[in-house]
Amino acid sequence: MPLLRFNMHEGRTDAEIKTLLDAAHTAVVAAFHVPEGDRYQLVSEYRPGRMIALDTGLGIARTDKVVLVEVRSRTRTEDEKLRFYELLCRMLKDACGLDSSDIIVSFVENGDADWSFGLGRAQFVTGELA
Repeated sequence: MPLLRFNMHEGRTDAEIKTLLDAAHTAVVAAFHVPEGDRYQLVSEYRPGRMIALDTGLGIARTDKVVLVEVRSRTRTEDEKLRFYELLCRMLKDACGLDSSDIIVSFVENGDADWSFGLGRAQFVTGELA
């Protein structure tokens, strides 16, 4: 169950954001083999000057379309993460015209007891979810 937070500059339309979120979810399902209905996404938009995303010395040119994706998830394998990066960039290019140089991803991993989907229980711990 990954939780994705999309950080971006203001200015995209609701339709553009929906397309971006739909494409990203397709990448999540394909890379992590989660159910289609396992979808948790947040969008944070920033006024000019409130989000800075430089190139970390790699020579990556960014535009005002940059999206920083925070992924909170149970532990994923290196292969799953690499597949996700590749799929996310491809799907956002195809669906939104977003260049891969404008996509930054960061993972924050946690354990089974770190998730409760309601009812006061940790469903990964109780066995309600695998």
